[in-house]
Amino acid sequence: MEINIPKSSTVFSALLRADFTTQWRNRRSAVLALLIPVIILISWKGIIVKYGGAFVLSSSIALGLVAIGLMGYTNSVARDRDKGIFQRLRVAPIPSWAIMISRLTVQLTMILIVTICVFITGYYVDGIHLSAVGYLLTVISALVGGAVYLSLGQMIVGLIKNPETVNSTTRLVYFVFIITGMIGGLGFLGDIAQKLARWSPYGTVQTMLAGSLQPDLWHNETTMALLVTLGYTLFFAFMGIKKFKWNTR
Repeated sequence: MEINIPKSSTVFSALLRADFTTQWRNRRSAVLALLIPVIILISWKGIIVKYGGAFVLSSSIALGLVAIGLMGYTNSVARDRDKGIFQRLRVAPIPSWAIMISRLTVQLTMILIVTICVFITGYYVDGIHLSAVGYLLTVISALVGGAVYLSLGQMIVGLIKNPETVNSTTRLVYFVFIITGMIGGLGFLGDIAQKLARWSPYGTVQTMLAGSLQPDLWHNETTMALLVTLGYTLFFAFMGIKKFKWNTR
């Protein structure tokens, strides 16, 4: 009796459709990740005159990336691992890495959607206008910045097995990033805290985004922020992949 084994591409396409369907069914978390940067962008309209549209826009996108990477990706991976979904998927004729690639593709799509929505809100509500090059570079920078938080989330779910502990940890880290970005980054906690915030994962992503929004003002510090961001991503991804277990046993 001949057994027809489906192609890996066919299995991957089915897996990708299933992940997008799951994301749609859990769209409340997606809407929340979308609302956070939009609300911040609207509420910060009054400080555009002092800090500039690039700062407000980049800060809003950066906080949106944190929500997607930590609150979305990390908790979903921890939940599905606890339910044994990954163990069942691994018996399919598809490489293990493809399972994660499918999940990451969904999250990168969410990053694009959030970034575009922030652009639209900034244009029509706050009157922030960018050049075509600025929009394009910012989209690329958002994908690069989003990779930091996705890899950070991967590290958290790799180091911690219990899904409830993962959930509480991501909330704590998210709160720290909000304090770092919204308060420390503005200098309200002193010069030392501001410098630490500038070179934190949040700060480097925000600096990179701000430079992308205004390509003419890209300088050495922006390039350094990009390199540090890539360094954070490689470190978090290495630790997350090395420590990740497909089950909670």
